[in-house]
Amino acid sequence: MFGNYFKIAWRSLIRNKAFSFINIFGLALGLMCSILIMLWVNDEYSVDRFHSNGDYLYQIYERQYYDGKINAGYSTQGLLADELKKNVPELQYASAMDRAAAPGASSTFEAGNKINKMDGYFAGSDFFSMFSYPLLKGKADAALSSPSAIAISRKMADMFFGDAANAIGKTIRYENKEDLEVTAVFDDLPANSSMQFDFVRSWIAYVRDNAWVKNWGNTSPSTYIQLRKDAEPKKVEAKIKHFIYNYRQKDPASRTELALQSYPDKYLHSNFSDGQINGGRIEYVHLFTLVAIFTLLIACINFMNLATAQSGKRAKEVGLRKVIGAVRSSLIGQFIGEAVLLTLVSIFIAILLVVLLLPAFNSVTGKQLSLPFNYPMFWIILAGLIVVTGLTAGSYPAIFLSSMNPVQVFKSGIKAGWGAVFFRKVLVVFQFSLSVLLIVGMIVIYRQMNYIQSRNLGYDRDNLIYVPIEGDLVKNYSVFKNKAANVPGIINVSKMRNSPTIIEHHTGSIYWQGKDPNLEVSFADGVVGYDFVKTMKLEMAAGRDFSKEFSSDSTAYIINETAAKRIGYQDPVGQTIKWGNHPGTIIGVVKDFHFNSLHQAIDPLIMRLDENWSWGTILIRVQGGKTKDVLTQLEKICKELNPKFPFAYQFSDLEYARLYKSEQVVSKLSGFFAFLAIFISCLGLFGLATFTAAQRTKEIGVRKVLGASVANIAGMLSGDFLKLVGIAFIIAFPVAWLVMNNWLQNFAYKINIEWWMFAVAGFATVCIALLTVSYQSIKAALNNPVNSLRTE
Repeated sequence: MFGNYFKIAWRSLIRNKAFSFINIFGLALGLMCSILIMLWVNDEYSVDRFHSNGDYLYQIYERQYYDGKINAGYSTQGLLADELKKNVPELQYASAMDRAAAPGASSTFEAGNKINKMDGYFAGSDFFSMFSYPLLKGKADAALSSPSAIAISRKMADMFFGDAANAIGKTIRYENKEDLEVTAVFDDLPANSSMQFDFVRSWIAYVRDNAWVKNWGNTSPSTYIQLRKDAEPKKVEAKIKHFIYNYRQKDPASRTELALQSYPDKYLHSNFSDGQINGGRIEYVHLFTLVAIFTLLIACINFMNLATAQSGKRAKEVGLRKVIGAVRSSLIGQFIGEAVLLTLVSIFIAILLVVLLLPAFNSVTGKQLSLPFNYPMFWIILAGLIVVTGLTAGSYPAIFLSSMNPVQVFKSGIKAGWGAVFFRKVLVVFQFSLSVLLIVGMIVIYRQMNYIQSRNLGYDRDNLIYVPIEGDLVKNYSVFKNKAANVPGIINVSKMRNSPTIIEHHTGSIYWQGKDPNLEVSFADGVVGYDFVKTMKLEMAAGRDFSKEFSSDSTAYIINETAAKRIGYQDPVGQTIKWGNHPGTIIGVVKDFHFNSLHQAIDPLIMRLDENWSWGTILIRVQGGKTKDVLTQLEKICKELNPKFPFAYQFSDLEYARLYKSEQVVSKLSGFFAFLAIFISCLGLFGLATFTAAQRTKEIGVRKVLGASVANIAGMLSGDFLKLVGIAFIIAFPVAWLVMNNWLQNFAYKINIEWWMFAVAGFATVCIALLTVSYQSIKAALNNPVNSLRTE
């Protein structure tokens, strides 16, 4: 019996080649989309899930109440990890962690005649006991036990020493100022680790080299803990909530609380709202999961419509089977079996398409995805996808075809009832509602990303180069600046701590006359050099930039407009404020500029002058079109003044773009999936147009005999479908507005959703739908009415 069903299904496929191709291709595209998203979603969920102690790993975050606001973040005190481990018995391990170099920069290592830049962190001695980064050589509890110890990756060991075994016990020079001993070699980190680094240095050295760490009012490092297996996280969280007040006095103007977040959850849930964890990358995971489901549903709806459109050709077969004794359940089984067979063929094509598209998909998403053919679970999921898709796509056609009355079929042919017609129309409306939703979403995301890229940030990020201050450039900065200033094509040179797009340091220790003693305001703080305003092309709202002509500028401050408003001075220039214990005069107010991503509002900013600051970024403003020549000259200067360090640089606009990597991925993927959705939907619309034209053959013939023109008939048939598309607009537009307006709330600076975005989406959809149905409509209208009336 099953063999016979298979033969019938195969013959039906071969006999109706055009419909079979559209059915199979539509399903293949939907399945391809689902498989790609499934791989991406699975990879997102797998990040940081490989740690064997993951159920007990937590990251500390701080909740700060000040200035009438509640903020939260992962920056903590430098000594917090060690003190928590000493005083909280429920903790098995604890480790602080911080970058070894400024954001966007790397550390320089030298061994023998090899010099290279690597990325890494400082971490506590418990680090390798907590996290499952396998050690190829060395012991976890001893790897970071001394200030001169360093653990390196397999890649770094191979690069400098040939292999892991040869690296142990060897000396490697760090930043040309300190010799370190390789105490451990860990395996290269997996792609699904949110931390990516080539080395880890001891936290003992970090505390030794950073005196500010011992001040409990300063924050920067991250703090990770591992609870004992019998510990209750909620009780531990309550216990440590006010822990830092064991080390500093309470301030009536502010309050700081500690809280816990499961470390494996952090990657997907890293956004905060009103001091609470609220979303993050998980929103994109949910979004694309829905896109995968909806796209596959659209493809299944295609199958239903196209299968129903062919029902006239199968009606006599069904009628004959019923006459000779076939029961309805066997007919349903046959047609669902055919759907599963089609799905099987489609999924084979889908896998081929996925293999072809994966390199491009990985390039867009920044992933290293591959089809896991070696994992049995993959085949189980694939089998489940085939069955579910086959049942979803084949259920309605099977029920519809198996319900036919054989007497009616042989007497007058197949006639769809009102319920069947209504159901098919609902399916088309549903298809196009989803398609319009995706198109509107694509437009809004594209516009927001374009807004981000083109928005005036308050400074000119074009033709601005960053060079890290490292090695001998610390002491040779003034020489470098003088030499660089004489290079043709260089307009200005300055410096600052960190970089203009990442000012992470904040302070609450800003005081001014008339300030409420019960009020604490958080200021972003910057340390800059001469010509900073000029080099960045900032605009002054009042006052002036730091200048060598005024020796008093060493104790002066420049603030931004937001800071001036927060302080409340009518004319801030010339007024005195105090930063910690250092009073100074405000010499300038710079117009607000964005020094973080547009996800965040502009904070109050205060800047002081320090030409001798020992780390950070040199800022170089270049004439347009001279970048290549300038970089050649800068490399020569750096090799002369800083021979032990490879020349490193980055462009301001590229660093800025990296702030929106996730959004750029979403923008590209949304465009791709929106195109797929509308294309698959149009295949379904083509099927319905074919079915409708076949159903109304006699009507069309009568209308032509009575004088209806081709244009009249084509317009009549097309108009019915355009009504369905119009209903889809009515449903999709408000849903699209709600979804995209919610997404835009993630940005402090955003576009407005305007009427023309919906108009563009609607016009594009109508045009595509009209082109799709016009072929069948015109074909039906051109048929000879004699042939049409013979169908009786």
